[in-house]
Parts: sequence; C-alpha cells; structure tokens
Amino acid sequence: MNERKYQFRLIYISIVAALGGFLFGYDTGVINGTQFYFSKYFELNPAAKGWVVGSALLGCFVGALIAGYVSKKYGRKFSLIISAILFTISAWGSGLPSFLPESVSLLVVFRIIGGLGIGVASMNAPTYIAELSPANKRGQMVTFYQMAIVMGFFLVFIATYFIGAGNSPEHNTNYGWRVMFWSELVPCLLFLVLLFFVPKSPRWLCLQGRYDEAQKVLEGVQSPEVAKVELENIKESIHEDKGLKLNQALKGVFLPIILIGVVFSVLQQFTGINAVLYYGADIFEKALGFGQEDVLAQQIMLAAVNVIFTVLAMFTVDRWGRKPLVIVGSLGMLVGFTLLAISLQMQQTGIVSLIGILMFIGSFAMSMGPIVWVVLSEMFPGSIRALGMSLAVAFQWAANYLVSQSFPVVMESDTNLQGMWHGSLPYYIFIAFILVIIGFTLKYIPETKGKSLESIESLWKVKFSKS
Repeated sequence: MNERKYQFRLIYISIVAALGGFLFGYDTGVINGTQFYFSKYFELNPAAKGWVVGSALLGCFVGALIAGYVSKKYGRKFSLIISAILFTISAWGSGLPSFLPESVSLLVVFRIIGGLGIGVASMNAPTYIAELSPANKRGQMVTFYQMAIVMGFFLVFIATYFIGAGNSPEHNTNYGWRVMFWSELVPCLLFLVLLFFVPKSPRWLCLQGRYDEAQKVLEGVQSPEVAKVELENIKESIHEDKGLKLNQALKGVFLPIILIGVVFSVLQQFTGINAVLYYGADIFEKALGFGQEDVLAQQIMLAAVNVIFTVLAMFTVDRWGRKPLVIVGSLGMLVGFTLLAISLQMQQTGIVSLIGILMFIGSFAMSMGPIVWVVLSEMFPGSIRALGMSLAVAFQWAANYLVSQSFPVVMESDTNLQGMWHGSLPYYIFIAFILVIIGFTLKYIPETKGKSLESIESLWKVKFSKS
C-alpha cells in the first residue's frame, strides 16, 4: 500500500513539473498557428516575420544560461515558479490587449519574456524531476517531460484549430490570433498554482545544509530506508561538485565531453524540425498548395504523428538503444525530406509531399527529438552535469534561433523560388545536416543503454585519457 502511495505522489509531482515542458510545447505550437495571421495583420516581410518568431528563442538562450545560477541560488521549485510567471505575462501580453499599443516591437518584447520562461523551465523541470525520483524510476519519470512537450504541441493545434475554425480569414487576421495566444493562459495559471503544492528539490535542500527537510521530501516518494541511502548519495555527489572549479571543467577529459554534448544538441535543431513546426502553416499553404481552411487541420495531423512516434520512442529507447534509434530516425528524416524536396523541385506537390513531411516528423519524434534529451541527461559526469547541460541547452536555443530566423528568408529568396530549386533549397540544406548527424552519432555518441552513470563516466575517461 505504501509503495502505491509513493508511486502516486511521485507521478503527481512529475506531472506538475512536466507542465513546464507542456508550456514549452504549447508556446512552440501557438506561434505556428498565430504567425500565419499576425504576419498578415502587421504586413510583415520575411525578415520581420523571422524576427517575431525567432525573438522568443533569444529569451530561451538567456533563460537557459541563467537557469543554472537561479536554480542553485534560489532552488528548482522557485525557478519553476518564476518561469510560470514569465509564461503567464507572455501569454497575456502577446495577444496585445486593446489598452496596449499595437506594435510589432511590443509583441517581440512579450515573446522574449516567454522565451525566458521556456529557457528556465527547460533546464529546471527535468532536473527537478530527476533529483526527486528514486534511481530505479528516474528514467521513466523524466520521460514525462518529453511527452508533455509533444502533448502541449498537439493540444495547442487543436485549440488554435477550434478558435480559428468557422471564422472568416479576416476575423482571424484581426482578432483570432489574439485569442490563440490568450488560450495559453489556462495551462500557465494551472502550472503556477500547482507548483505551490509540490516540495522543494532534496538536492537543493542539501546544498543549503537542510538535511532534515531533504530527508522528509525523499520519504514522501520512497521508503525511509531507501530515502536514507539516497540522502547519503546526494551528500557525496554535492561534495564532488563543490570540489571542481570552472577552469577544471573546461579542460582535460571534460572539454571534449562538453563539446560533443553541445554539437549533438545543436544538430537537433539543424534537422529543420522547428522550421516545419514554426512555419507549418506557410509550408502547407504556399509550398504544398493547401487552402487556408485546410492549414490548421493539416497541422493537427502533423502534431498527432509527433505524439504517436514519441510514444514509440518511450517504449523502445531501453530496448533498441539510443544510437540505433538516432540512426534509424535520421534515415527516416532523410527519406522524408528527400520526398518533399524532389516533389517541390519537380513541381509535383500533393500527397507525396505531405507523406514526406509526416515521415520527417515521425522519424524525428522517435529519434533526435527525445533521444538528444536522454543522451544529454546521461553523458555528462556528475561533477560537470549542470555546466554541460546549461551550455548544451543554451547553444541548442541559439541554433533554434538561427534556423527560425533564416528559414523564411531562404524560403522566399529569389534563388530558392527561381531557377532549378522551385522552393526545395532549404530542405536540401537540412538533408546535408542529417547526413552529418548520422556520421557524428556513429563516431562520437556512446551507447548508454543499460549502463550506470558511473560506468558512462568511466567510458569517457578511457576514451579521452590520452587527450
């Protein structure tokens, strides 16, 4: 009976923390549904559209960089509360209420505020879950975060579809996109309220020397005997972390590990995933020839495929391994974008093009989507885990910004639209990066399936001991 109680409480806490990932996915999806309309409302050119869409990612980059400091000084729970407040302000302000001046610059400000919330949450939510979970359930609990991201992305498409459905294009251009932004207030406020009913991270409490409180938190999710052992492990880990200086973490055996993590994280964005997710409406309408009334419905299909294949990854990652999923998924992404690129180049868009996009999304969702987060959470030695994760996530947001800012410019350039490309050039660029992912994974990414964190750390030391 006690075991069931522990499990229920652990799942509850993990779901609450994972709402940070849900808002991450929701915010990613809401910009897709809204940019189609606010771009017309403000008459944005490609560069301005890229700036509005990509501006939030600057906030994400800064948020990820400061998340480690805020988390260490004020705690994981407090950091998540801050992120929930930032999410709420962004969702409210992005709709530009009638008493605010209507300007692209103000919209960008609120998008950057939301980005700060995403950056802080993307570091602290999985960290908080991992630090609270027993070792034998940690992997399963952390997957709640990844699933929450894709569920947020899926549900926002349903929300924007029903908000926009039945309204005239003029109504959605003038008003509908505002309601789409405001719909995010519901999960934002839910996240904020529920955070006051979860405990502080036991690791952070130990960092403050509050060992009795940490013991009580651990005993809420596991038996007192196991909690006592876990507390001693945390104390030992904290002692190791305090003994390592920043200059030591950035040289010797640690530097190549950090570099591999950063590159692998960045390559996730160079697949082109967020070009499809952010600009799906434009792709469906302009490149594939779908009517405006079909755009949101097509995006729901895209999001559903994302969810289904993420579930597949959750059930296969510990059976097939990390590297096989990345390789198989990369090959699927390669085929998907090749179908799309060739159909565009031959000016034969239609069902083959749609299959190509869906194949790309499904392949990403079972490989580089979840596996990058799994590998990053496992690959860094304990003494540099916070630093390694912070840098890897920050550079991922920087790469995300680069792709989202440049995609509409390349997409609507004369080079892409005229001559031999016929709109296919961006996808051939992404295909080149997917080939890089396959080679990089085969050469540098270790298979971590079934290995303890200590054995992974030893693996790195053997590999780079001669460096």
